Amino acid sequence: MATAQLTTDRLAEKHRSTLDQALATISTRAYWSPYPEHPKAYGENGSLDAAAGLAAHQELLGKRFELDQPGTDGWTGAETSPYGPALGIEYPHADIDVLLPAMRAGMGAWRDAGAETRALVCLEILARISARTHEFAHAVMHTSGQAFMMAFQAGGPHAQDRGLEAVAYAFEEQTRTPAGRAAWSKPQGKRDPLELSKEFTPVGRGIALVIGCNTFPTWNGYPGLFASLATGNPVLVKPHPRAVLPLALTVKVAREVLAEAGFDPNLVALAVEAPGEGIAKTLAVRPEIRIIDYTGSTAFGDWLETNARQAQVYTEKAGVNTVVVDSTDDYKGMLSNLAFSLSLYSGQMCTTPQNLLIPRDGITTDQGPKSYDEVVADLAGAVGGLLGDDARANALLGALVNPDVKARLEAAAGLGEVALPSREVANPEFPDAVVRTPVIVKLDGSKPDAEAAYFSECFGPVSFAVSVDSTADALELLRRTVREKGAMTVGAYTTSADTERAVEEVCLEESAQLSLNLTGGVYVNQTAAFSDFHGSGGNPAANAALCDGAFVSNRFRVVEVRRQA
Repeated sequence: MATAQLTTDRLAEKHRSTLDQALATISTRAYWSPYPEHPKAYGENGSLDAAAGLAAHQELLGKRFELDQPGTDGWTGAETSPYGPALGIEYPHADIDVLLPAMRAGMGAWRDAGAETRALVCLEILARISARTHEFAHAVMHTSGQAFMMAFQAGGPHAQDRGLEAVAYAFEEQTRTPAGRAAWSKPQGKRDPLELSKEFTPVGRGIALVIGCNTFPTWNGYPGLFASLATGNPVLVKPHPRAVLPLALTVKVAREVLAEAGFDPNLVALAVEAPGEGIAKTLAVRPEIRIIDYTGSTAFGDWLETNARQAQVYTEKAGVNTVVVDSTDDYKGMLSNLAFSLSLYSGQMCTTPQNLLIPRDGITTDQGPKSYDEVVADLAGAVGGLLGDDARANALLGALVNPDVKARLEAAAGLGEVALPSREVANPEFPDAVVRTPVIVKLDGSKPDAEAAYFSECFGPVSFAVSVDSTADALELLRRTVREKGAMTVGAYTTSADTERAVEEVCLEESAQLSLNLTGGVYVNQTAAFSDFHGSGGNPAANAALCDGAFVSNRFRVVEVRRQA
């Protein structure tokens, strides 16, 4: 173990005020972030500017990614950017029978450090990641297919926000019980009181496994990683095989900080699978794995919940996100907002709307009555206008992350009447990128054969404009969808107070996060750390919310030692 260079006092001097502000903000739910969103904010105080970040990324390509962790028995890696180039990076392949015991070795010292020190070490890790945001942005872009600015923001400061948020909740939950020794005295009348000294220690469950996703490796990976680490658990990161680099960089930074703070760097380690190895299933049922965080398909999420019985499992799976369109007093703003929501990152977000439920008799607007056909045509026009310029389209759409998304997009056109066909967009900088605009398909909600289409998640740039008999029918379909299929987000547009209350009641009863009448620069598929909850944990789309107390509190237990006073 390295000699500590980061003392507790030094860490507190650097980061205690940030932790305090995070704790205050999760209480007020106000806007706040310590990590700059704008690329020009970097380049001072040791952070990498745009040129240095790109150079750092390019320096990694075509080489071995050294980690110096125990149990390395070979090298593997086969990432190809959705924009075309092969990354050519090889990562250490781990012998799990060697690595897992090494990870447990540092648990005692990490436990004894206490909740505050663990939180401050986590904040130092996040600070160093933040200083390299430009580098991380390229790593996220070339593994997820996000356009650069989205990769910069969502993969950088927004992901860091979510990590810090998890640390704040973890610290809050661990410190509900007083640290140190507590005196206990029970009066016994004329006899001497019964007196004990009691000590309470938060103790991590054991090794935590983070199973990364392809589309948002840092944004979806950081909450579980930092929640587990801050509550005293070693963390084994198993990235998606197409998106290793962002999480490998994260692991490397974490190991460096842990060593400098005097802790075993093996508290955080990387498990990269060889092609076709499928180690997630093997790891998930190992007795050493006591916590699992997973983002991905419903099928594997259900398998984890059923089979990883030794672990506390947190899953974010698939859902069918729905927007109810009843009426609006800003028709242009509604169309613009929906068009952006459907287009951002080619719809490859777990929060992107899929089903738009529109009464077949039309809606009332500030521009007069609009029929179902007019609403759909106008929305198609708004999307077409937004993405009509190829340069802007590339900046919003990014690239399709894998061939499965392209196949679903192409198949969707055969499910109903196409209101907006998808078109291919050329990317001059990356000619091999697969870029497609969204498709909008009209479906009749009263026909049973249409239900198979709109009642299943079609991940990617695919939306269904579903005609329904009335707003009441839309609400009933919304309820069924959330209850049976789950939803990460629900949107609604209405000028009726009664309808607004009815939509809200459905979402409260079915535990779905609701956005009402969004017409400006906030979109249904965006959530802000410290304020918005991502998922609810109360419907089939996810069994946890990012972040709340429940997300962190079961990652540790409080162990009591009593002594006779």
